[in-house]
Amino acid sequence: MKMSNLNKDTLFLIFEELRDDSKSLFSCLMVNRIWCETVVPVLWRNPWSYNGINYRNKSYLFIILANYLFDDIKKFITEQGIYLNSVVVKSLLFDYLSFCRSINVDNLNSIFSIGSSLAYNQFFMQQEFYSLFMRKCPELKYFDMRSIQHQIFYFPEAKVRLESLCELKCDTYVNSSYFYGLSRFCQCIQKLVIFNIEDSIPNHGIVRLIEVQKNLKHFEWKDNFYNYDNFEDPYEEILLALEKKAESLNYLSIIFQDVEDYEHVLIQRILPKFYKLRVLFISASLWFTDQQLNQLKMQVYHELEILYMDENELNFYSNIIENSGGRLKKILFRPYDIISSEIEDYHDFDENSLNFIRKVYENCPSIEYLSILISPTKENFSELEKLLKICQNLKSLLIVILDNYDDTHEDFLGYGNELLEILIRSAPINFKEIRFGREFKFSLKSLEKFLENWRGRRALSLFTLDSIFTSDDYTKLINKYKDDKVIKDFNYCIYGINYYIDDLIT
Repeated sequence: MKMSNLNKDTLFLIFEELRDDSKSLFSCLMVNRIWCETVVPVLWRNPWSYNGINYRNKSYLFIILANYLFDDIKKFITEQGIYLNSVVVKSLLFDYLSFCRSINVDNLNSIFSIGSSLAYNQFFMQQEFYSLFMRKCPELKYFDMRSIQHQIFYFPEAKVRLESLCELKCDTYVNSSYFYGLSRFCQCIQKLVIFNIEDSIPNHGIVRLIEVQKNLKHFEWKDNFYNYDNFEDPYEEILLALEKKAESLNYLSIIFQDVEDYEHVLIQRILPKFYKLRVLFISASLWFTDQQLNQLKMQVYHELEILYMDENELNFYSNIIENSGGRLKKILFRPYDIISSEIEDYHDFDENSLNFIRKVYENCPSIEYLSILISPTKENFSELEKLLKICQNLKSLLIVILDNYDDTHEDFLGYGNELLEILIRSAPINFKEIRFGREFKFSLKSLEKFLENWRGRRALSLFTLDSIFTSDDYTKLINKYKDDKVIKDFNYCIYGINYYIDDLIT
């Protein structure tokens, strides 16, 4: 059967899998009428939030929205010099807004700016759109309200629409009173993402919004600045409100830029209560005492799948891994942060590194993405190879060696050759990328031998911090194996390992 002849039910299931891929969905519109009729409801469920689309240039979206405005409003905006294409007067092929379940304020603002450059006109059109949307939309599921200026919860139909809201993105720049208004109706939010803006103060409205949620599962807090001075602490009330949601939370991600000592203590105290977490991501420069590590060692995270916490000891990760429930798929950290902040006794680190590797292969059969920091000893390399043989789902490895400052260039070449030999012998069948720390060096000959031995396997992505790979000889070799489909990508990262770990964390 040809793809173009599939029935609507089958097509709908396929398009559901592509719901976040706007490029593919737009292509499907052009196949035939059946495909078009089936894909439009999927494409328009959340049409304002596709990555890679410049909404400020999409005049056809403005035309569609303008078609929904009442005749008297059309007359008004025409008199104001607002752009209306002649297509506006024609009937739409679909009732697009009947499929829509989302509002994205920034992107809608960009669309309405196409009609007029005047702030008043834009504000007026936005206001009319939100009023219409609240009447027409069956339910509101997704709401990105950053930069909002309209008190939409005052519209008569707002209560019914907002009661169904399950995903909210906002920032702390919005006044607390707005969140108090939302908290009257929005009590079933499952995913809440908050961007903390520079020079903000504690937003008590956000705290209230968290407190009234009945089934909050996913929480993210992201500081969008690096330093702030002379204003009240924005974190404490948020953390205390989250503590009350430990029974439902399964995704916790907090990025704090400037945390006080007492907040460290608060996070360390409440963290063990989130025993249902699937994702634990904390960037707040936390350090755990021996007593707290022992407490975490007794804490069981049966559901945990993704673990990231910056600037901690390897023992911290080992303790959580030991009682993780065997479901961990990502264990990620920035290895050089551990080196710069922790390492004092080389012998102790060697034991900690071995312990970490063993905890991974003993407790993480499903691991797919792994950061690892090892000592350049025979025993460490041996245990690493054992990990590769046992953890057959492993796809990506970020690896850094702790050097003892006496290592020479020849030592680094030896580390590189040893690692390549291990990969040839023992890399899992699904292995697709490796990210090297700066301690790994590869001669042109050894790299070519490795790539030749990799033929017939899955094409490999390689990431390195060594600028030697930008030289002509290495570039020629790499391009040869790209052409042969042995290498998928080869990236020299000038910004350092912290930069190229970020895409693994999300």
